[in-house]
Amino acid sequence: MTDPRFVLERVAAEIEAYVGQAGWDQLPMLFALVPTRVLAADPAARAYLDNPDAEIPAGSITPVAQEALPDGPLDEALAGIGWPDEVIGCALTQEILMLPPSAESELTDLDGPEAASAAATHPNRQEARLVVAVLRDGPVSSLLRLRGSGDGPQDLLSGPELAPNLAAALAETLL
Repeated sequence: MTDPRFVLERVAAEIEAYVGQAGWDQLPMLFALVPTRVLAADPAARAYLDNPDAEIPAGSITPVAQEALPDGPLDEALAGIGWPDEVIGCALTQEILMLPPSAESELTDLDGPEAASAAATHPNRQEARLVVAVLRDGPVSSLLRLRGSGDGPQDLLSGPELAPNLAAALAETLL
């Protein structure tokens, strides 16, 4: 049987590539992670599979893009989400700003909007696309692509601990 962590990493990379086709400056996107065999059993969903007549490997997962998230804080939007039993996981992609550790002292005395504005204009900021995927039974996969890097898989940073708070918030939607 295929290791679910490996499958989840592949799905996260597939999501990043899909979102990357639209370029940068995208809104956050939420995906349901559904066993491909469940989709293949549904005649309406089967038509959306790349090769619906091919044998589907056990453990394969298909990401299904969801409607746009509501405006407002991401944590509030995620707190209102629940999934049916057929959904075995979920993933979110969003663009973020990263700052070097040295910039932290410059932002500590600022409130939320002021800090966000200062981060957005900081000369050492780095834009990135983050994908975090979680399964109901615990595995987490996170990918980060820095804006301006190439498009190959070698340009992705990965690790389950890249965004632990976001992973926890996504896991909460699966309870």
